Amino acid sequence: MDLPKFLAGESYGTTRAAGLSGYLQERHGMYLNGIMLISVVLNFQTIRFPVGNDLPYILYLPTMAATAWYHNKLDAKLQASLEETIAEVRQFALTEYTLALMQGAALPEKEKVKIEKKLARYLGVSLDYVKRSNLRVQYFRFCKELLRDQHRTVGRLDSRFLGIDRDAAGEHFEYDPSYAVIQGPYTATFNDYVRQELKFESDLPYEILTGKVWPWNYEPHMNEFANVAETLRKAMTINPYLKVYVANGYYDMATPFLATEYTFNHLDIDSTLLDNVTMHYYEAGHMMYAHLPSLMQMKLDMDRFLETAVPA
Repeated sequence: MDLPKFLAGESYGTTRAAGLSGYLQERHGMYLNGIMLISVVLNFQTIRFPVGNDLPYILYLPTMAATAWYHNKLDAKLQASLEETIAEVRQFALTEYTLALMQGAALPEKEKVKIEKKLARYLGVSLDYVKRSNLRVQYFRFCKELLRDQHRTVGRLDSRFLGIDRDAAGEHFEYDPSYAVIQGPYTATFNDYVRQELKFESDLPYEILTGKVWPWNYEPHMNEFANVAETLRKAMTINPYLKVYVANGYYDMATPFLATEYTFNHLDIDSTLLDNVTMHYYEAGHMMYAHLPSLMQMKLDMDRFLETAVPA
């Protein structure tokens, strides 16, 4: 009997899961029933900020606005509803803001002033700061700037969390407060699991996130951004029964939700396959399951996904 087969990946694991969907299918004839992608990055052009790549500035904007909303830094109208504010900022990002950035130095001064004012309003930072940023506020600067007057930073993995830097005048935060919160419990839990449950003992330290795995081998993507979205598209086209569950956190500044939407909106899959992808949103960050209400909702959403991904 051929049992259902699923892959699940989080963050970099979504890149691997999408790549594996094609590899397993083409090299081993293994067709998956579904893939669960949590905090997605398939196209690295959407989250990298080299000079000349304006795309991330557009795609990060709604997440930064949601962060400002959470910390009550927006005006009364924008503070009224998170969903309505996100919808408004998403529309601005994909229209007026995109057109402004595409014009570069040719942007008329009158239009530039208009965009600057809207950016300052949506980001909860000063107009002067936006002007000095040349319409381009990078997320790691935003993490430092939003609550600078309170000598606080906001998290990257989950921007609901606050940190305290020694230097409140700096450009980058000293540490990611959302990572600091989970690092200890994750390490302790994993070490207990491998020793108590798996009976594996070693004095080697458990690395959660580390540069020791570098350099990555990007040989198939030399001189371009790594992008496995095309691999997923091909896998879904060859196997039209492959279902994809996508989980997004509103306060995730590692893999912002609009970047995920952009990636899937440019997947170029046939219209008959669009319903195979289900997008879900949670009022939490990169590890949205660390937020109990989001964990409960995520469990229900995944249950429904598994039911629909397996033929009756």
